[in-house]
Amino acid sequence: MSVIFLAMTWHSIVREIPNQTHEQNITPEVVAGKQLFDENNCMGCHTILGEGAYYAPELTKVYGRKGEGYIKAVLMSPTPWQGAAQRKMVAYEMTEEEADNMVAFFKWIGEMDLNGFPPEPDKNLQP
Repeated sequence: MSVIFLAMTWHSIVREIPNQTHEQNITPEVVAGKQLFDENNCMGCHTILGEGAYYAPELTKVYGRKGEGYIKAVLMSPTPWQGAAQRKMVAYEMTEEEADNMVAFFKWIGEMDLNGFPPEPDKNLQP
């Protein structure tokens, strides 16, 4: 069993993870966006890849849901951003370059093959 476990672990790390994460698409902008994400403690309010807090919206597929323009507007806003849930986000007043780096990070995350995670919301549910 130990040999099987080690073989499966090796296979996942060497073969599957690089294919699913598209690590060849990690650019300096993606790295800079991840650094900004960490420096600003975005996980203190948001969830990404199933990790983080549940106060604010989940960000794993935010690029696909909202698009570049929306993300940049929120990140560059000089006033606190208030979404539909009536919760306010800190006004980070990011520069265009910083916002572009965050967009690159969210785009890369959104293109990962996460085996259906997070699931698409059921748009037929009534409030």
